[in-house]
Amino acid sequence: MRIAHKQISIADEPFIIAEMSGNHNQSLDRALEIVAAAAESGAHGLKLQTYTADTMTLNVDREDFYIRSEDNPWTGRHLYELYQEAYTPWEWHEPIFERAREIGLIVFSTPFDETAVDFLEDLDVPCYKIASFENADIPLIRKVASTGKPMIISTGMAAIAELDETVRTARKYGCNDIVLLQCTSTYPANPENTNLQTIPHMRELFDCEVGLSDHTLGIGAAVASVALGATVIEKHFTLNRADGGVDAAFSLEPEEMQVLVEESKRAWQALGQITYGPMEAEQKSMTLRRSLFIVQDVQAGDVLTRENVRSIRPGMGLEPKHLDAVLGIRINRDVKKGTALSWNLFT
Repeated sequence: MRIAHKQISIADEPFIIAEMSGNHNQSLDRALEIVAAAAESGAHGLKLQTYTADTMTLNVDREDFYIRSEDNPWTGRHLYELYQEAYTPWEWHEPIFERAREIGLIVFSTPFDETAVDFLEDLDVPCYKIASFENADIPLIRKVASTGKPMIISTGMAAIAELDETVRTARKYGCNDIVLLQCTSTYPANPENTNLQTIPHMRELFDCEVGLSDHTLGIGAAVASVALGATVIEKHFTLNRADGGVDAAFSLEPEEMQVLVEESKRAWQALGQITYGPMEAEQKSMTLRRSLFIVQDVQAGDVLTRENVRSIRPGMGLEPKHLDAVLGIRINRDVKKGTALSWNLFT
């Protein structure tokens, strides 16, 4: 499958997405700096989130509208106030999209309701991201799929039956290109709960491209995912974690994003193909194998023994497996120490 100018497949280097989310800290200038930093780091894509506090929740002071989860960076926050702080103003989307496109980033967004899809269609996004918390929102899936554009779907919290319904719905309503991202919906996520083994299972089960939406700290899980077939990696991105922000604690800084881009590409290159025997690049190293050499001066008629023939480097003589066969055989000529053993010394 292809998203804009980027081919997404096992045969291509992983598609790395820098997610801005709310790390702009309500500054358009900072948002545009994040765009530039993402491009400079080597990321291929930039992702926004498109919602308002009113499209996400209600501004009511009731217990249900406060976050009470333990080990959550937003514990105690009122949902409406959190989304007011984190959202990207819709009037910012166009200048952010323009800047990203100017410098070669594939820019798109996560819509959280149908009005956001209509808005993003006017901006001609090349694809859509579905967040984990919306992966079971079938009306939203239908709306996005009807655009006919690729969908990248985070799978956090979703059971197989739910994912099956989501994927079937997307395909039924016009989406032919789907990427499922293994995701753990905790912030940050622990490596122990990341379960990368799910990635190849999803590829086989749903016959689509797969990847990782990674909330762990660092890049270890993301790089490891490539070995299991991830073709898309999404990480939150910020200029500096010390600047704060709703997602800053589990976001990569520019230098870290650059390392992720480089190391995930190396991991992909290292996958190679199933192969045995010396590769062309190894041919010169073949001479450093061990082989049988005369290690003492011998004269014609002398018998080869463990004292005058040994397995040493380089690999210019008979293979070591022939040692037992040549012991006890008489040599047919005078031979100097350091001569590679060959069959013509016996015949």
